[in-house]
Amino acid sequence: MKILIIEDETELAESIAAYLSEEHYLCEFAATFAEAFGKIEQFDYDCIVLDLMLPDGNGLRILEEIKKQNKQDGVIIVSAKNALDDKIMGLQMGADDYLTKPFHLSELMARIYSIIRRKQFGNSNVITQNELEIDLLAKTVSVNSRTIFLTKKEFDLLIYFIGNKNKVISKNTLAEHLSGDFADMLDNYDFVYAHVKNLKKKLYDAGCDHYLKTVYGTGYKWIS
Repeated sequence: MKILIIEDETELAESIAAYLSEEHYLCEFAATFAEAFGKIEQFDYDCIVLDLMLPDGNGLRILEEIKKQNKQDGVIIVSAKNALDDKIMGLQMGADDYLTKPFHLSELMARIYSIIRRKQFGNSNVITQNELEIDLLAKTVSVNSRTIFLTKKEFDLLIYFIGNKNKVISKNTLAEHLSGDFADMLDNYDFVYAHVKNLKKKLYDAGCDHYLKTVYGTGYKWIS
């Protein structure tokens, strides 16, 4: 899962990223309004942690642009200001949640998880598709009640595919999802192919049906 942290307090941003990384989230940073604006135009995120007080602009304008583009990124507003008006305005504009600084990192993570689960999986902690079962909290995968062991990247890919089922996902999009900003520095997407190939093999060897299809010349699609 890919998270964008829009926060000008470097120490706080790094603390958030370190905590979320322990739970296998891929984090990117934007410390200014201009940087954040550029990122939301180029990339999609599972959730955006948005500080309202940026040195060169108001974070609410970022939220306004996200909604103007009809992006589906989840948004949690964080701000040192405890003003009710800011909270109401942010939620009315389409933010999913609001946290006032200081906050516990565990609470932020719980709210991020809740938003992603609600948006992609209908509030369920367990995803089931016939013989395949995925426990999002335990991060376990089983086929016909038999547990299979996936790497962090493979598990992340599986969740990403299922969260975007019946959609063709390009290798470029998968590279961005797995590597974030570093995707632009890659000469090819061989690592994407390798992760998908390994994921397919583990699922199929365990008896899972062939839900993950290769769309030649384009990318991949998970069939529900």
